[in-house]
Amino acid sequence: MASFSEIIGTLDQQNRAPLYQQLQRALRAAIHKELLAPDEALPPERDLAEEFQISRITVRKALDGLVSEGLLARRQGAGTFVTSRVEKSFSKLSSFSEDMLSRGRTPHSTWLSRAAGAVTPEESMTLGLSPGTPVYRFNRIRYADGSAMALEYSTVPGFCLPSAESVEASLYDALEKHGMRPVRALQRLRAVLFNAEQAKLIGVAENAAGLLIERRGFLKDGRPVEFTQSYYRGDAYDFVAELNWLS
Repeated sequence: MASFSEIIGTLDQQNRAPLYQQLQRALRAAIHKELLAPDEALPPERDLAEEFQISRITVRKALDGLVSEGLLARRQGAGTFVTSRVEKSFSKLSSFSEDMLSRGRTPHSTWLSRAAGAVTPEESMTLGLSPGTPVYRFNRIRYADGSAMALEYSTVPGFCLPSAESVEASLYDALEKHGMRPVRALQRLRAVLFNAEQAKLIGVAENAAGLLIERRGFLKDGRPVEFTQSYYRGDAYDFVAELNWLS
């Protein structure tokens, strides 16, 4: 069986580049070339340090950078793994949490804000609400297996929920609990570049490529109940759609 250094290459102790950066570059290249497969486990940090003749602190620093890039993920009690790109289907109306759980990944969120307010002109047009109508806004960073995957900004009309605090882990779970989960949606996808603030929040470089999904969700009676803008990492997501030919 090949050693790990035979797979990703060796480090040059005479090189002026810091050793953690050399290891980081070697791992990044191996992942992009698929020498390391999605969901493949990396050797323990102790073993990497011994094989490459470097300190565990150097190994940890190299891996931390790749975790923040979304190329690696740490799983508690299991180790460090190469992440797999997520395929998001346009044909299924599902939440981020549902998507991640269906792929065996663990979702969680960090709240940026969760509050009530009055509808803005843009929200008014999108949701068909009169000026001054109460709404709830939910802004957060979405994670899978500890890696930041997306920034999500959602607005729902005030009649959908009793309070902003009624949304805990999943917006769709809260809407479903109150009989307000959308049954259909219109979505629009376009390429974007992360600005400095967004890049810092999600842990990518400024101007990194991303994908913006704008979703309007509707009840069975046609009332709009959700306007969500989700900024996904371009290096972690693939969007797919099933097309059928109608004769």
